[in-house]
Parts: sequence; structure tokens; C-alpha cells
Amino acid sequence: MIEQNREIATRDGVSDALLVRPDSGEPLPAVINLTDGLGFRPAFAEQSKRIAERGYVVLTPNIFYRVSKSPVFPFDPDFASEHTRERFGELKAPLTPDAMARDASAYVDFLASHPFVGSGPMGVIGFCFAGKFALAVAAARPDRIAALTSFHGGGLFTDTHDSPHLVLPRVKARLYFGHASNDASMPTEAIEKFEWALRSWGGDYQSVMYDAKHGWMIPGGRVYDPENAERGFERLMGILDDTLQSAEARR
Repeated sequence: MIEQNREIATRDGVSDALLVRPDSGEPLPAVINLTDGLGFRPAFAEQSKRIAERGYVVLTPNIFYRVSKSPVFPFDPDFASEHTRERFGELKAPLTPDAMARDASAYVDFLASHPFVGSGPMGVIGFCFAGKFALAVAAARPDRIAALTSFHGGGLFTDTHDSPHLVLPRVKARLYFGHASNDASMPTEAIEKFEWALRSWGGDYQSVMYDAKHGWMIPGGRVYDPENAERGFERLMGILDDTLQSAEARR
């Protein structure tokens, strides 16, 4: 396995990132792995390596690079504390929908520039806060993003003018949303409205409710649920394999 710390030039600055890939001479499908609101940390490095071991080039960028290099929390974060919530507010403030779209193209173009990345479709994964970021990536680059998975994504449907679901008409990817049954960031009413938007969109999608709390997929947290996390991971890999590996084999 090859692991590299890389820097990606964007229109707004330079994003630090982890790039992981098998030691292979064959071009492989690429996946962009977007972290939750706590940013890049060892749990995401291990997760990215686990995906890469299955035959992928995995890029895990610091989505908060406009504010800070990783680690983005200089203290042990706890969202029950005002200190953590204030810091998260600082980190997410520059991540407007337009900023997300600009970053999407930078990440896709960075991956496409390497000979070890196949010329076929790519995938994107978003966790928690970054579920809507994943949607922005798929909408900004429908020419390359063919698979999107989101786990315990928050705020996917809002009543604001820039609700994430509004980009759906530009998305061509296969979509999978793993919702948490106990999630204040995506309550039942919001999920129902999001389902209506997905049905209206008319593309290939699947939504699954996990009997778990927001954040269950990420090891190290208090709500980590190993059984549901493994179920989610295998579903993630099934979608990536069916959508990306099959497409690469046909090329």
C-alpha cells in the first residue's frame, strides 16, 4: 500500500490531503472520501486504507483547509461543549455551495492527472456534515462522478434557498443514503422531504434507515456502532464495486 501526504491547489488555496493506493501498475478507479465535521484524523486514514485495499485510489482531503491544516481541532472536540461548536462554526463558515463546487473540480482534476488513476468514473463518499458536500461534488462533476454514498448526512434537505437537494437535477451518479434513526441533523420530516426530492429527480438512488445514532460509522466516537458500521461499509463497497470496477473493466 502506498500512502502519500499531498497538497492540492484549488482556486481558494491549498488543501492538504492523504492519497492512498495499492502498489499496482494498473490504473484504478478513484474515490474521494470526505470527512465529517471533526475533520481528518486517524480513523479516516484507516478507513481510506481499507477502501484502497479493495482496489481503489482514495483521496481524503482536508475540507476545512481555508481555515486550518489538519488536525483542525487543536483540542479534544466534544459537540456538547460551546467551545467545540464555536470552532466548528469557524471551520464551516467558508464552505458555501459555490466553494464546495470549486473544490470538487480541484479534487477530481487532481486525481485525473495521475497515470495510476483510471480514465473511468469516480466515486465520492460523504459523512455527516459532508453528505451535502458529496452532493455538491457529484453535481459539479457529473462527467466523472458515477457513485455517491452518504452516511448519517446532515442537512440534506432544508427550507433555505441553497438547500443541498436543489443540485439533484445536475447529478448523474448512482446515490446511496444511509440515514440514522436518531439524528437531530436529519430528522424524520427532513428525510421525508428529501425522499420526495429524490423521487422527483428520478435517478438511481437508495435510502436506508440504520437503527443507530448520528455518527455511527466512525470509530473512536461515543456513538460508534461496530455492527452497523460494518454493514454500512460492505454496502459502500458493493456500490463502488458495482458502479466503478465494472465500468473500469468494460473500458
